[in-house]
Amino acid sequence: MVTPVEVRQISGVDWYEEADHGKSAWRLTVATYGKCVYWVNGDKQIMEKGELLLIPAGVPYYGKSIPTVTHTQMVVQWTGEPSTALSALEREEALKHKPGCYELIHERLKVIHQQWRERPSYYAMMIEALLTEVLIYISRELDRGVITPEKHLHAERMKSYIERHYRERITKEELGDAIGKTPNYAAALFKSVTGQTISQYVHAQRMKRAAYLLTESQLTVQEIAVFLGYQDLSYFYRIYKRFTGSAPSELLHERPRTV
Repeated sequence: MVTPVEVRQISGVDWYEEADHGKSAWRLTVATYGKCVYWVNGDKQIMEKGELLLIPAGVPYYGKSIPTVTHTQMVVQWTGEPSTALSALEREEALKHKPGCYELIHERLKVIHQQWRERPSYYAMMIEALLTEVLIYISRELDRGVITPEKHLHAERMKSYIERHYRERITKEELGDAIGKTPNYAAALFKSVTGQTISQYVHAQRMKRAAYLLTESQLTVQEIAVFLGYQDLSYFYRIYKRFTGSAPSELLHERPRTV
């Protein structure tokens, strides 16, 4: 059983933290902006955006900001292990890894942080479920082997293309052209690296924008749906609820009041 001990978002240029052999909790940190540095068992690990560091319980470490460099990291610490063995936890040394499914992991960690901060009913169980999901994503990647820099580069180019054109209909043919590969190769590579299909990733980018527009704009839900490429409002509602667990209209009360 996984028991959360602490969940934090760290940011700034003056962070410092140290733990010795007596620390009994596992630690997962994911760099989400900038750079920071850790020393784990004396080994220096420079963490950049998109990288994670998994430190087993009892392994000494210290970490600090890099002078003048702003950074942000998500940190989860816990004791215990999931009921099912996971390869990510079957190690005695720290793991530094650049996950292809960074976006999936980052989204889960944001929900974990929200649950920890707000403490709704069953929050500890929710954190356990989400953290186990994150550890499964990491374990699957480890089991498949290291993602080559070339594949990471191709995936990043496809994600960049999607982020520029997410309001449009995006095909595997277009992404194949973006990386100079066949459509089927592009689609298969994208799924193997990110853990998401092209369609799932496009919808996820649209839903992030939808959440922003629902709280920060004065557009109607219908107008937001059309702006994001959904002509069918009921389909937009289904996709939004699938990704967020709530209806778009539930965010409207968070909009700033107009004068």
